[in-house]
Amino acid sequence: MATIRELARQCGVSVATVSRVFNNPEVVNPDTRQNVLRVAARIGYLPNESARTLATKKSYMIGLVWDTHHRRPGWRHPFLQEILIGLKTALSERGYHLLMLATSDGEGSHDRAVRRHNLDGVVFIDNGTQDPALLRLAESGVPCVSLDRPVTGPRATHVISDNAGGARTAVEHLYERGRRAIATIAGPGRTVPGAERLAGYRAALAGLGLPARDGLVVEGDFYLSGGYAAMRRLLEADERPDAVFAAGDEMAIGAMRAIAEAGLKVPEDIAVVGFDDIELAALVQPGLTTVAQDKAGFGTAAAATLVAMIDGTAAVPPPPSVLPTALIVRGTT
Repeated sequence: MATIRELARQCGVSVATVSRVFNNPEVVNPDTRQNVLRVAARIGYLPNESARTLATKKSYMIGLVWDTHHRRPGWRHPFLQEILIGLKTALSERGYHLLMLATSDGEGSHDRAVRRHNLDGVVFIDNGTQDPALLRLAESGVPCVSLDRPVTGPRATHVISDNAGGARTAVEHLYERGRRAIATIAGPGRTVPGAERLAGYRAALAGLGLPARDGLVVEGDFYLSGGYAAMRRLLEADERPDAVFAAGDEMAIGAMRAIAEAGLKVPEDIAVVGFDDIELAALVQPGLTTVAQDKAGFGTAAAATLVAMIDGTAAVPPPPSVLPTALIVRGTT
């Protein structure tokens, strides 16, 4: 097994410099740091985690709390999977490991997990509920970053997309395409993205001078079957919509199936816009026009903010990170 002295010799630097690369990388010249990491990978050098923990007083472990509260396996939603990959990658680049925390061990389980594993920080992924245990953890002073839901605490902040702005862009695009009876398949109102995208839809209608019709608003669940069922309800309405903004791509694709089964065509009869830009959006026929979220940006922003809080280099509490969205025009409009 390669040693730290061997790594230092091959890199032409001191043992202390190698140690700083793995323990305090921010104080090392970027070129030197990259060279050490490159040589370390080539010769198979692995730092001693126990020694690093003792030297830095940090575990380099970040807890992840992710309980979708759906009976169906929320892990299978492609957008959530891409966020997880981005988060894991961004933390790994900063020398941290990600540990999934159990969510069913009863009251106080999160607090116990933080102490038991000596976690440096915690990431929450929104489950649409105000879990008292998570709220207490955020108030405890442990560095916390929530994805898709605002959270308060002395060392807590959140990362979220511009949901309302993205929804407005979608509706305005449909209007520019000549559509006037614009419906929406909203996300669950108990989730922040669902509520904000619905608010953006309504704001866009008002700004365009279009009436807000209750019959053109149906709530879905961010999944294929939910979008399919919601679209069938819209097709049964007294006034059939000529466009649909779905608050998630899976719901949009489910809606496209319902439209086809009704003998109608997309976009000739009904135009469709989704939200997320999952991989499948570009593969369906016709390709789905959608509002793209910065999936990698979620992980990068969460990791950077969390590590800055752990290192004491961030404002306390840090301001939230609001990520921009972008309209991707394809065949459904």
